Amino acid sequence: MSTTNEATNNPAAPAETPQPAPTIALTPEAVVEVLRAVRAQISDVTPLTAAQRRALRSRTRTTNPVLQASINAIGALEIVSHAVGQPAREVRQKYDEANRWTAGEDEVRALLSGIIGANLIRRQEVALLAEQAFNISAQLARNPANAILVPHVQEIKRLKSFARRKKPAPAPGTPQSPASGTTTPSAAEHPTPQGPGTSGSSQA
Repeated sequence: MSTTNEATNNPAAPAETPQPAPTIALTPEAVVEVLRAVRAQISDVTPLTAAQRRALRSRTRTTNPVLQASINAIGALEIVSHAVGQPAREVRQKYDEANRWTAGEDEVRALLSGIIGANLIRRQEVALLAEQAFNISAQLARNPANAILVPHVQEIKRLKSFARRKKPAPAPGTPQSPASGTTTPSAAEHPTPQGPGTSGSSQA
């Protein structure tokens, strides 16, 4: 009886719930190394300019049914295969690889978008904290007891003023506005030529 009572009063402890593995946060430097290692393992990585990408996209707007039918035509007659320089099997393999790599494009694009978004949030947070630090320091610097903040506030003001005065150079071909003190020629100085059958002055 005692054994039965002990078993009733001391039920078996529930099994421990497995805990998820801790997430490892990679540093920016580690991410760069991983991406470079992955890129080195990809056989076909071809950087293109924006103009080259536009030109290639304009040539690859053929629909998938047309591509499939054309590949079938290559395999239907050997003379077609010789004319294009590749058998239908290899062309079909390129077609299959191109479709499969779209998944890789989507993943890399999503990763890049996520990294850019996270970095923009970091920059926004830093900019907000910097603005708060400037406003607080400017208020505290009014007290002589906080004189150590005065040169910092003055330097921030100087840099902000310099950033406001600095303007980007005009793009080539952008029309320049007339210089101060000059006037634009009026219609009276450069009369518009009159067409045939018209008179420069009105007649009564």
